[in-house]
Amino acid sequence: MDPDLSRVLEPRASSPRARLDTIRALADAGVPAGVSAAPMIPGLTDSEMPAILAAAAAHGAAFAAYSMVRLPGAVAAVFSNWLDRHQPLAKEKILGRIRAVHAGKLNSSNPVARMRGTGEAAIQWQALFHACCRKHGLRSGTPVFDPAAFRRLTPGQGELF
Repeated sequence: MDPDLSRVLEPRASSPRARLDTIRALADAGVPAGVSAAPMIPGLTDSEMPAILAAAAAHGAAFAAYSMVRLPGAVAAVFSNWLDRHQPLAKEKILGRIRAVHAGKLNSSNPVARMRGTGEAAIQWQALFHACCRKHGLRSGTPVFDPAAFRRLTPGQGELF
């Protein structure tokens, strides 16, 4: 939600305001819209989860999801360098909190644990997420894909795909 942090953390992404405006436009057009608070970065963006979910709901979101940051392979070095440049005083706190949700590591290869984390900190995150979803009337998780809402391409176009 912090436009300054957003600009530094995701320099080529839409601003938080533009993302919320998109949710509003979709919801107003009858398209089920939601928010994915991802990746949540413990010690850096974790305090924003309640505000993200509140703003999304206020703009018409129907559902919400989240995932924890994970730093596989070379991504760990890239993120560590980013922290050196932009959050040097908080670097060790942030990396420590990431390790706290990934069993002492910066990443987990377990398909489920890598997205939600493990341990007490991850349990607290999940509880906060679900409490915020309930408070703002958001369905937790993304909608189930229903192919019945789609139609077949007209004859002749099918060969393109």
